[in-house]
Amino acid sequence: MNNEILDALSQITREKSVDRAMLIETLEMGLASAVRKKHGATADVQVRFNDKSGTLECALRMTVVDDVEDASFQWTVEKARAHRPDAKVGDVVVIPLPISEFGRNAIQTAKQVLIQRVREAERDRVFKEYVDKTGQLVRGIVQQVDRGNVIVKLDFSEGMLPAREQIPRSYHRQGDYVRAVVINVDKAAKGPQVILSRTHPDFLRRLFESEVPEIADKIVEVRAVSREAGARSKISVYSTDPRVDAVGSCVGLKGSRVQSIVRELGGERIDIVPWSADPAVFVSRALAPARVMDVKVVEADQRMIVVVADDQLSLAIGKGGQNARLAARLTGWKIDLVSKSEEKKRQESERASRLEVERLELGEATTEKLIGAGIETVQELVATPLEKLVEIPGIGEKTAEKVLATAQEFLAAIAAAASAAAAEHEFSPEMEPSAEAHSPEDATGASVSPEAAEGVSRAE
Repeated sequence: MNNEILDALSQITREKSVDRAMLIETLEMGLASAVRKKHGATADVQVRFNDKSGTLECALRMTVVDDVEDASFQWTVEKARAHRPDAKVGDVVVIPLPISEFGRNAIQTAKQVLIQRVREAERDRVFKEYVDKTGQLVRGIVQQVDRGNVIVKLDFSEGMLPAREQIPRSYHRQGDYVRAVVINVDKAAKGPQVILSRTHPDFLRRLFESEVPEIADKIVEVRAVSREAGARSKISVYSTDPRVDAVGSCVGLKGSRVQSIVRELGGERIDIVPWSADPAVFVSRALAPARVMDVKVVEADQRMIVVVADDQLSLAIGKGGQNARLAARLTGWKIDLVSKSEEKKRQESERASRLEVERLELGEATTEKLIGAGIETVQELVATPLEKLVEIPGIGEKTAEKVLATAQEFLAAIAAAASAAAAEHEFSPEMEPSAEAHSPEDATGASVSPEAAEGVSRAE
């Protein structure tokens, strides 16, 4: 039995990577718990394990008192002297107990305590091992597929790849190698603690880091990633060395580097976009393969009005709005896509809206006074503070308030009409993917597929 205990401790220590001293302490606690079940919950139990010989020593410690309040650990002087003739009040009498006295119940209790502590220790070890690996790439072997969830054997633990974190239309078989990124380490989970993902944008980022030495060496930086797993992704890159082409480094010779990533992602199309500090240039590149004619920045709304040729509008939007939606996420700007003909109409509308103040029908005298003060258009009138209007000779406070209200109502009506037209093609970084955007044919234009590396979007 002694050798069996030593062998069991050695095996658990080796396989579970658990501290041997903690196992011995747990074994002693488990046996003490079994003894208390027989002699009382408050019994003073002493259990010692000899790690060299594998022997267990168990004993009860009874305190000698005048009046017994708890018989589990107290004796009278008369009872104590039956075991030790010289016992007196205050002494502690140690009564050896043979382990065989407790039989299978003691062993079972000790076993349960030991198993529980080993599990807790193992979970603590896994948590400490992987909590700092959140966002990092890991590799493992598929152990089991259960209701769509994939259990992956990692180096020091098991990980779970939930169905929602798997690339659509992908299949995992037992024994297959799989790569994923750690997105969470749940210490309170009943099953595997390490939660993995193959749909997270960080997965694409880590794949590029592993395939492109320039990124690993920090010569090329990945500035942003936007992704709709299984369909299409956009990644922006920037070179810190002017002699190194960031996009070319990511594509590799004849597309060798990016093709391996595309195969890992099951044919997902990837647009590689050169990053720019100029938001207008960055947005123009992000909308590739569509060609942008003009960009107007609206800083206050973090929005850009992007003008494309009429035949490029559907390409810029993409099927289900995917191309524009990914571009908005990549850049962090709201994007209003407008065709050249729509922009021309808008400009004509703008010109029409810049009416002369005469069109407001404010009265001949008031109109002449405004023009005399240099206010010739409705926009100029709205931009003039009330205090300045009152300073114009012949215009009082009430007249100024009436004039401003009339001009503001007129411009509001014009703006409402223009906003309704623009909202039809507006895309924001927060937009969710549409169902149809995930069809295999959804992305039009230059993007990477396993068959054609030259499809990389490379806007300059």
